[in-house]
Amino acid sequence: MVKLNVNGASHDVDIDPATPLLYVLRNDLKLNGAKFGCGLGQCGACTVMVDGKAVFSCLTPVMLVEGRQVKTVEGLGTIDEPGPMQQAFIEQQAAQCGYCIGGMMMRAQALLEAKPEAGDADIRQALEPNLCRCGTHMRILRAVARARDLMKSKSAGMAPAAATRRAS
Repeated sequence: MVKLNVNGASHDVDIDPATPLLYVLRNDLKLNGAKFGCGLGQCGACTVMVDGKAVFSCLTPVMLVEGRQVKTVEGLGTIDEPGPMQQAFIEQQAAQCGYCIGGMMMRAQALLEAKPEAGDADIRQALEPNLCRCGTHMRILRAVARARDLMKSKSAGMAPAAATRRAS
C-alpha cells in the first residue's frame, strides 16, 4: 500500500512501489492530464509537480513520492474556474492537439511558483525539456508570460476581470 497526496487529496493505492507515478495517476486515480509520450523522460508530456518541482512522472517510481505533495494539471483549476495558467493557455489558444499542454503547464507552473518574476529567457529555459510537435511554441511562450502576469495580479489582490482588462 502506497499513501499519496495528489492535488490536496489523500489516496491509498495498492500497487507495486516501483510502478511509475504516471501509471498510478492515469490508471488508479483516473487523472489523465499527464500523458504517456515517450516513457523515457525526453518529451515532457508526463510532467507533474512534486513538492513544487517539475518531474517526469513516467520515470518517477510511486514509492519516491509517498508523503510528498503531487500536483497534476487537474489541480490547477476546474472547467468552471480555471487557474491562471489554464486561463492564459485558453486566452492565447496555446493548444493545437493538446497532447503536450498538461506537461507544459505543469513545468511552467513550477517555474512561476519558484520565480514569479521569470523573464522570457527563464521561461524558454524552463520549458526546454518539453516538446510540442504541433509547433505552437510561440503561443505557449506567450501563454506562460500571460500566466505570470495573471498570477502577479492575483497575488496583488486585483480581480481577475480587472487583470484581463489591464493586459488587453
